[in-house]
Amino acid sequence: MQNAFPGEQGREEAQCAFLEQICQSRFRYVRRNAAFFSASCSINLRDFQFLNTTLFLPTDPPPHTQEQREAQIAMALKYLLHLDPVSVLHLSSVWNQSSWFALSADAMFPLRVPLLAIMVGLALCQYEYEYESYPVSVPSRPNCHQECDCPINFPTAMYCDSRKLKFVPVVPTGIKYLYLQNNLIDEIKSGVFDNVTADLRWLVLDNNQITNAKIEKGTIDKLTSLEKLFFSYNELTEPVIPPSKSLDELKMMYNKMSKFPSGLLNDKENLTSINVQHNQLTSEGIAGAFKGPKKLMSLDVSHNMLKKLPAGVPSSLEILYADYNDIDGVGAGYLGKLPTLQYLRMSHNKLIDSGLPAGVFNVTSLLELDLSFNKLQSIPEIGENLEQLYLQANEISKFDLGSFCKFIGPVNYSHLKHLRLDANNITHTSLPVDYSNCLRQASDIMFE
Repeated sequence: MQNAFPGEQGREEAQCAFLEQICQSRFRYVRRNAAFFSASCSINLRDFQFLNTTLFLPTDPPPHTQEQREAQIAMALKYLLHLDPVSVLHLSSVWNQSSWFALSADAMFPLRVPLLAIMVGLALCQYEYEYESYPVSVPSRPNCHQECDCPINFPTAMYCDSRKLKFVPVVPTGIKYLYLQNNLIDEIKSGVFDNVTADLRWLVLDNNQITNAKIEKGTIDKLTSLEKLFFSYNELTEPVIPPSKSLDELKMMYNKMSKFPSGLLNDKENLTSINVQHNQLTSEGIAGAFKGPKKLMSLDVSHNMLKKLPAGVPSSLEILYADYNDIDGVGAGYLGKLPTLQYLRMSHNKLIDSGLPAGVFNVTSLLELDLSFNKLQSIPEIGENLEQLYLQANEISKFDLGSFCKFIGPVNYSHLKHLRLDANNITHTSLPVDYSNCLRQASDIMFE
């Protein structure tokens, strides 16, 4: 690749091709939304707020990349979070040393926004992804199951995805990464994991037909080293939790779970991310479910049947998504117990003014707050550090500057950058004359 891109359009196209190579090398996940890799590489501005907290890079490299290169890429992408000219030079050095991409600082700097965008894309892979199957033509290890592929170049991986399998094959010794998504599997028989009970790190079972009743004892309950369990798009009515204390990521989206019994996660000291969106969970059914993992950073309970935010979540939480539920309020002091919470989404609920105690969202840690598509009639009081506030599609009829600033002075003002108030009963004319002193950093206030 050249050190400079010819022409604006050609440069953008080259940047996007560069980014796509990174994404495919990093996880071989392909976003369903192919427009993400359009020539403009544009993304929603609010998605940039995910970066510090949603990009959970695995401790072990995926089986289809070299460990050294993987570590260099991960380190370089992390540096991009706080990119400056010195970091650009460092990045150039990193990629030059890896002999993968040799880019000058001048060539790297225009990549800042799209590279941040690709990180968002990687983060969003935790919600929806399609795994790119390993080529069948690649030679397999001799002890690999006949229905699967165990590439010689990646001896710890077994690819059994997208093969219309109705069963989980016996996993041979030495396998750490097992891919079984996109099949017709409806049961897991005892003994299939006996050779890898202490070795298996990743287990991907998405897009199958598995029910709790057909998961026999002596299967997942014997996996003592599992780090990632992906069990989305199945027929589970209750969570399936391995005994591994190394578990750091759990995804059970698009199932039929109505409850998540308390105590299942009590010993999961390394668990950082849980995603159970698109289930049938109720507030009673998840009471105390998430209090165990003391390092939990991200919890997604969107698209369920909750009447209130999950109780007893650990104080380490940085991201809480509870969109599309039946929540009508937030308890006083709830956010005060979450001193590191930065991103809270409660759009498409039933929030009303009387359900929000005074100052409930006035906390210093919060950076993004989404209360759109609710029934609020006034703007709730927020903290000065909040940067993104989404209130569109409510019933707001007045603009109270006191919701943003209690005091206004050289160091007392709101750090809000983006505010959406469209689809309310309010217009630009509702802004107070002196609003610019309070909202001096707001670059975008949307009324229509």
